[in-house]
Amino acid sequence: MIEVVRPGPLATVQDLGRPGHAHLGVPCSGAADGRALRLANRLVGNPEGSAAVEFTLGGGALRFEEAAWVAVTGASVPFGVEGRPFGMNAPCHVRAGAVLELGMPERGLRSYLAVRGGLAVEPVLGSRSTDLLSGLGPAPLSTGDRLPVGPSEGLGDIRVDVAPSPELLEVPLLHILPGPRDDWFTPGSLTTLTTRPYEVTSESNRVGVRLDGPALTRVRQGELSSEGMVTGAIQVPPNGLPILFLTDHPTTGGYPVVAVLAASDIPVAAQLRPGQRIRFRARSGAR
Repeated sequence: MIEVVRPGPLATVQDLGRPGHAHLGVPCSGAADGRALRLANRLVGNPEGSAAVEFTLGGGALRFEEAAWVAVTGASVPFGVEGRPFGMNAPCHVRAGAVLELGMPERGLRSYLAVRGGLAVEPVLGSRSTDLLSGLGPAPLSTGDRLPVGPSEGLGDIRVDVAPSPELLEVPLLHILPGPRDDWFTPGSLTTLTTRPYEVTSESNRVGVRLDGPALTRVRQGELSSEGMVTGAIQVPPNGLPILFLTDHPTTGGYPVVAVLAASDIPVAAQLRPGQRIRFRARSGAR
């Protein structure tokens, strides 16, 4: 069992989500940076989709009632156990009764703590993920919460001392595929989107990243019938300022989608923090 001593600004339980229910209005949700979650689980010998803790801007502290192997990935944070520092992207052993504390990342937004055996909170629709939009799954973590840990028998061996991780850039370049509603905008709008910088606003969250910058101009007016949305969709409301959907996005939306983020860049988008500048670049081919 793990006790939450301090959750930090926002800490939630996340796995790889609950796909396959969008036709029922249930979002996939899951870890915003799925690549970091998978790595954390591999480092401690778990299946990649095991539930872990997603920390937003770090700041958390957990007390381990039993000894455990853990790994922290994603946005790089200073962390340690009882004052002893440990490194990112590596398996670390925590003795029984010890408290693990995380600082704040200098760059990036979300860090992931996996524990060998995975977090065994009650699943909802096949997933242990917290969905902040729909309210499905466990509530965001609070001081005093207790998290059960699953059994470690039968898991793979811990074989890696440390794993490489991609650097988080100060000004990331995100690749997009135009459409499906780029014809609702002036021909120059896509050029604007892919040649001018945008800034992440403080209104961003796990649902979507709201951007400030040059507005995109529509050539078609009126309403668009609500249609299915995917993670990475760049939806444009009437003010012309794009919203990049993340994992807790709604399953449908009524604003035109000018482009969709390449799937490989979704983990990068998950690490964007308010005030950060980004650039888009169009590319052709499969998402």
